[in-house]
Amino acid sequence: MLEVSGLSVEYAGRKGPVHAVDDVSFSVGRGEFLAVVGESGCGKSTLLFAIARLLAPPARITGGSVTFEGHNLVTMTDKQLANIRWQNLSVVMQSAMNALNPVKSIGAQFADALAAHGMRSKKLIRSRSAEVLELVGIDKAHLKSYPHQLSGGMRQRAMIAMALLFTPDLVIMDEPTSALDVVAQRSLMTQIKELQARLGFAIIFVTHDMSLVSHFSDRLMVMYAGQIAELGTTRNIFDNPLHPYSRGLLEAFPGIRGPKAQLTGIPGSPPDLSVIHHACRFSPRCPVKLDSCMTTIPALVPVEDTQVRCLLNGADAENHGAHAENHVRLPRTTGRLPGTRRSWR
Repeated sequence: MLEVSGLSVEYAGRKGPVHAVDDVSFSVGRGEFLAVVGESGCGKSTLLFAIARLLAPPARITGGSVTFEGHNLVTMTDKQLANIRWQNLSVVMQSAMNALNPVKSIGAQFADALAAHGMRSKKLIRSRSAEVLELVGIDKAHLKSYPHQLSGGMRQRAMIAMALLFTPDLVIMDEPTSALDVVAQRSLMTQIKELQARLGFAIIFVTHDMSLVSHFSDRLMVMYAGQIAELGTTRNIFDNPLHPYSRGLLEAFPGIRGPKAQLTGIPGSPPDLSVIHHACRFSPRCPVKLDSCMTTIPALVPVEDTQVRCLLNGADAENHGAHAENHVRLPRTTGRLPGTRRSWR
């Protein structure tokens, strides 16, 4: 349904362009749940905004294509995009309080979206608005409420309801749970998954919290410094992360049962994306790097059912001769939080 090929995005900067998304390629099938994870500044949100064509200057797409149901969104005009957005593809923003209009009721904002796509009957507008609001577990009486009168969780649900007004084929979600407490996060994620099973839409879900999507996503894409570090099924990556960065993210979350365990985290800081890199971007922070990692740009290669950008895996390791003989293979994990007996799933 969605095919992203070689997508690159730059921000104009004082020292030169910042390569926020660099040659990213992946696909999403109908009804699939793809999670995109990584630390702040790795390009997750920029990638989503590029897919939905919502980038604004100084950002611009510099290469690649985004093919959605046979149409290249990158080359479409604003008028052509208007016919696809909300009807076939919709977006749930990170902060509902900022995304919703504070001086309009929820019902009025739903009505604006429906009217913009040709629904003129006030009766049908009221009916559809009430229907989607109740889909996300909110009483239709709140159509008269303003955003500030709703809790954080209800505002996020209202945003999801708005995204489902036309039952689109793809819903893009940019950290919709980031401002919620743990209980509200779980409740909202369960609601999203139930709606997906009921309506059949695909989801691209961006978050910085790997543990949040462990129960809900079908596939997981780990991004680092504007590139895909690892891409595969969620189960495979949680059970056996191939990239040192993926493993570092998993080890950065504490367990809730079992003995206390030292959290290792990831030392150092992400690289400057305004600089052209001629080596592995993670190598300055990598605890198991090879000498060749400092001079070689790794490709994204398949390793069984996973794609990974690391010289320690796949054909790249075999091609580096003596360097590869000294590499440290990451140990296989058991899919559990460090120091606990609790499975991620």
